[in-house]
Amino acid sequence: MSRGPSEFLPLADEAVRAVSGPGGRHAALIEDAFHVLVETPGGGVSLNGEARARRGARQAIETLAGRVAAHLEVTPADVRVAIDQSRSGAPALGLIARRGAVAAKTAAQARYLEALTNHDLVFGLGPAGTGKTFLAVAHGAGLLRVGEVERLVVTRPALEAGERLGFLPGDLSEKVDPYMAPVWEAMTDILGAEGLRRRRDRGEIEVAPIAFMRGRTLAHAFVIVDEAQNTSRLQMKMVLTRLGEGSRMAVTGDPSQVDLVNPADSGLAHAVSILDGVEGVAVARFSVADVVRHPLVGRIVAAYDADAATGRPRA
Repeated sequence: MSRGPSEFLPLADEAVRAVSGPGGRHAALIEDAFHVLVETPGGGVSLNGEARARRGARQAIETLAGRVAAHLEVTPADVRVAIDQSRSGAPALGLIARRGAVAAKTAAQARYLEALTNHDLVFGLGPAGTGKTFLAVAHGAGLLRVGEVERLVVTRPALEAGERLGFLPGDLSEKVDPYMAPVWEAMTDILGAEGLRRRRDRGEIEVAPIAFMRGRTLAHAFVIVDEAQNTSRLQMKMVLTRLGEGSRMAVTGDPSQVDLVNPADSGLAHAVSILDGVEGVAVARFSVADVVRHPLVGRIVAAYDADAATGRPRA
């Protein structure tokens, strides 16, 4: 690669090693993506190439340096995500959770965050462990923190309770909290237990079953519909039409894991089929490759998908 105009980015030694990668593999990915020459002469990184190419490479390198500063690992997958984010202009969330900075770990997650930023209604579809709900909660918490929305509302079908919620002991929170545990865990991870309690007490955060959304208009809110594959078509239409002035919505679920008596009644697949391509709507799809839990989770999901594809009867 011929040398062009150059610039030098001063970085800590640990960040330089992360940008270079084992055997220079990370630097090679950046060079191929932006058509620049990446060198590490000491004390930083030197970029050689045209101005626009250097600008893209610099943004990707700064993203990687940010991961290092947050004490997060930098893998080839992280480098590819940083490259995709630089190309797409997807913003960082700027949030720190208990496990470190909140950032996309796969290219699909980066596209999902970009869609959440640029669209009023986003469907996040894919298997468990791909970060659909966590990233939506993180995005909503970020909007709440900077005042772009006044409330964060999360709703999901309490399928196991059916219509019997009223017969369960306690107030509304005590009735539904068992069904909302995954959502509370995500919020606690992002906001901390005390921050979550304060915002919940002020009414800035609300978590409730879909049945409690009927008849409402949700204005100036970020709304997350979780486990949406278990909503009926009527429930999905009802919750989608709750959007009011200044509100946005993320709808997450796994269309392959429908727990309804009649899976064909699932409102998620139906809504995507008629709304994909509508102005203001985006659909983000995840695969087994995007599972970011324990590595075994991805293999388990793949095994179940392969079994389902055989069409063998269930035991």
